[in-house]
Amino acid sequence: MRSETKIQVKRILMLLCVVVATTMLHESRAQDYKYEIGVEAGISSYWGDANQTSIIYQPGFTGGAIFRYVINYRWAIRANLSAAMLSGNTADFDNVLPGGAEYKFNTTLFDAGCRAEFNFLNYGIGQSYKNTSRLSPYITAGIGFCAGFPEGNNFFTVNIPFGVGLKYKVADRWNLGLEFAMHKTFGDRVDGWELKDPYKISSAALKNTDWFSTLVFTITYDFGFKALPCNTCPDL
Repeated sequence: MRSETKIQVKRILMLLCVVVATTMLHESRAQDYKYEIGVEAGISSYWGDANQTSIIYQPGFTGGAIFRYVINYRWAIRANLSAAMLSGNTADFDNVLPGGAEYKFNTTLFDAGCRAEFNFLNYGIGQSYKNTSRLSPYITAGIGFCAGFPEGNNFFTVNIPFGVGLKYKVADRWNLGLEFAMHKTFGDRVDGWELKDPYKISSAALKNTDWFSTLVFTITYDFGFKALPCNTCPDL
């Protein structure tokens, strides 16, 4: 029985060695890709005249599609097309509007934008001589164009998104991410006509405007070799 047990243990160890060796070989031959495509989903929240205290308030669903052009291990350009459900109610807060008026709203905001992303580590898999890392925090900022079409309050405005995130490469072509971003709009109609100027103070580009936040989970797939794989080249 002992000899049979030793044989089983040896077989298991040999199998583990084969798995580890195969994984290391695969990662050493991992290729760099130029593009990523995927989806994002999470929660969105409004910040403005109907909510001046909480960044995460009455969270709604947000989701969309993303595309990245990977410049190098540190930099990427990202385009996104998404929708965010936003809502607010002035009755939830102590802030008193003129005449004691109370307003609430619900809207779906559609957003198309482009951002730059900077990874704090050389984000990638394999290529150990380049100090690549499966996990990397990053920062992002850019410009977006958003629109809403509630009845009687259609609007279009520019927004500036900026945020922080974390990426993790689970496999050669697959990436997971978590990101929080704030979006400053250059308009005051996200929360409706009634709250466009409740205090009769004209809005300016940098004040008295609406914001919204997003907290999303992302999954993307890499494609498009930066260089064609060389099957006859020695591993580095």
